[in-house]
Amino acid sequence: MSLGLIERTGIDKDAGIIDVGGGASTLVDHLLKAGYSRLAVLDLSQAALEHSRTRLGEDAARVEWTVADVMEFTPTRPFALWHDRAVFHFFTEAADRRRYVEALRRTLVQGGQVVIAAFAPHGPEKCSGLEICRHNAASVSAELGTEFELLEQVQEVHLTPWQTEQAFGYFRFRRKAAGG
Repeated sequence: MSLGLIERTGIDKDAGIIDVGGGASTLVDHLLKAGYSRLAVLDLSQAALEHSRTRLGEDAARVEWTVADVMEFTPTRPFALWHDRAVFHFFTEAADRRRYVEALRRTLVQGGQVVIAAFAPHGPEKCSGLEICRHNAASVSAELGTEFELLEQVQEVHLTPWQTEQAFGYFRFRRKAAGG
């Protein structure tokens, strides 16, 4: 699902993509295989990033790896695409969601795109034993503010390794140009 949404952004293959909470995800593998460059993966877990580096072998050198809390993240360069399938729904406090959006604004270029996946309103109330905040297009739009325009939304029912269904919503936004 994420790869399809990223491809539909139409961004250049060298425009710069950051995968927030990407940890041990294989999305970066698929992006490299599809010809994307200037990739970065941000995660709280050094161990998860090491797992991905090991899996990628020599290709790991083609990715910028950052261990950090997204709410305190300051990018070393701007990105054209922010991808998050793993983090946003864990912010149950409004203040934390505001800090997340501030980090997004520091990171994303004007006209850049955002793909956020979150548990849907009829999805689970917890993930990995932690409380989560379920979202729909309206709630994600409200959190991002008028600076971002919703381009696409897709619903998915994800089947976990334990055969549990989890309802997700995927939302693709564009950051409006300054004054636009």
